[in-house]
Amino acid sequence: MVAIFALAAAVLYGTADFLGGAAARRASALAVLSVTAPVGEIVVITVALAAGGPIRLAGFWWGVAGGVAGGAGLIVFYAGLAAGPMTVVAPVAALVSTVLPVGVAVTSGERPGPAVVAGAVICLAAITLVSMQGGRPGGGRAVRGLGYGFAAGVAFGLFFLFLRNAGTSGVLWPVGVSRLAGAVIALAAAAVTRTRPVWWGHDRRTFAMALASGAFDATANVCYVLATRAGLFGLAVVITSLYPGVTVLLARLTLGERMRSVQRAGLALAVVGIVLLTA
Repeated sequence: MVAIFALAAAVLYGTADFLGGAAARRASALAVLSVTAPVGEIVVITVALAAGGPIRLAGFWWGVAGGVAGGAGLIVFYAGLAAGPMTVVAPVAALVSTVLPVGVAVTSGERPGPAVVAGAVICLAAITLVSMQGGRPGGGRAVRGLGYGFAAGVAFGLFFLFLRNAGTSGVLWPVGVSRLAGAVIALAAAAVTRTRPVWWGHDRRTFAMALASGAFDATANVCYVLATRAGLFGLAVVITSLYPGVTVLLARLTLGERMRSVQRAGLALAVVGIVLLTA
């Protein structure tokens, strides 16, 4: 079940990023986040109400920590894309966000078999390859991109780790708390920068994409937590972190964006890695 939930999370995260990125092309990133964050909160609270269960203090604070880490990571990531080359920021963020929680899983005593280890290594390479974009990074911008990518990756890795810890309480309320904390971060940043959220009367298509992105991202959070409960934490993180491949594939299929050979190789490696991980 861990592979099923983690793959579902990867597909949903990748779809959410694609829709959010497409919306951000028509409006600012904060304008989109100001819609996706509250929508995601509504979705998670609805699911948590349906699942039931009490709110426990330990899970509550892990949820807050996860929301702060995730919200801060998004802000740093978008700032990095503006200040440095995407060819550096995206792969570094994707790789660091995977290595950090996997390292924690290994030091915590998880000992996967040889096939799972091989599949995880292949997936790490796939994550890096599919995140790469075209262009030649310049020296100064590349260094800035490296710093932003590393910082965003650490924040995203902590988000994965904190959300796993929040989910061990056995209920979904901590996920809702995490989404609430992330929404507060996004809305506060929008207020400070005086950024207005996209809305239906202004641009219906952008608003609809933002709504869908928030719903998919929140559902991905739930699937990820269920994956961490169903099996090895490291395995859940590695499979979930394949989401950039879904984003790239959707961009190719729906927008006709050209895939570089390195990205096609990454997608092929991802398939091999998933086979080994689920064998």
